[in-house]
Amino acid sequence: MGDFYRDTLQRLLEDGWLGRDSSVLVVCGERYDRDVLYALGFRRVTLSNLDSRMENEDVAPYTWSRQDVETLGFGDGSFDFVVVHQGLHHCRSPHRGLLEMYRVARTGVLAFEPRDTPLVRLGVKLGFGQEYEVAAVAANELECGGVGNSPTPNFVYRWTEREIEKTIHSAHPEGLAKFRYFSSLRVPEGRIQSMRNRVVAGVLRSLLPGARLIARLFPKQGNCFAFAITKTRSLHPWMKEDGTVDADWVKERYSVENLIAVAKERG
Repeated sequence: MGDFYRDTLQRLLEDGWLGRDSSVLVVCGERYDRDVLYALGFRRVTLSNLDSRMENEDVAPYTWSRQDVETLGFGDGSFDFVVVHQGLHHCRSPHRGLLEMYRVARTGVLAFEPRDTPLVRLGVKLGFGQEYEVAAVAANELECGGVGNSPTPNFVYRWTEREIEKTIHSAHPEGLAKFRYFSSLRVPEGRIQSMRNRVVAGVLRSLLPGARLIARLFPKQGNCFAFAITKTRSLHPWMKEDGTVDADWVKERYSVENLIAVAKERG
């Protein structure tokens, strides 16, 4: 997982999507985010989370802000980029969290979240993955780490490309956005090792070569998933800069009078 996080950020730096001097907000952040971003040379970073135990020194040399990703206390376009690493599936509404990230970003958002694929769903049934993150709460002494950082284990919300695009297009129908997707496979070695039932753990280990082969042949079936969304200044051809519909574009393609008549007939 760590390599996928770091390598994806490095790739985006190299192609100019991100810049080391970009202002970056990390939501659902932790010290691990700080370590990865600092190692890559990012200089203007604000880390945020709901965890009341975190303090400024925990994220130094970066800035700390206690924030709920579902209701961020920043204005529109406050940061160049907003990043989340394995945090949206801890929200009561992952879609709301994504849209809040998109709102406060000037240029784009980058998310690392579970992916919904047939292979991943099979893995959950076989015990490779979890439908609810009980283990995450257990790792926090049953005090936090669940939904909204509470002790209630969160449902692991998994995304598809189409769902991401529909979410953004529904919330921002006036403009266009660009989407990029990245995939990899993470084997849950730690979770298998922690299982008390060694027979089940042994069976799962025996299935790992097959899972790796499938992910190699079909990369999009991997459980590691990242998506970058770029805000563009391009409008749909029927939209004007002031946010209204271009009447000339409509008249060239439709009989407005007939459309009005049909609408009146339908009441």
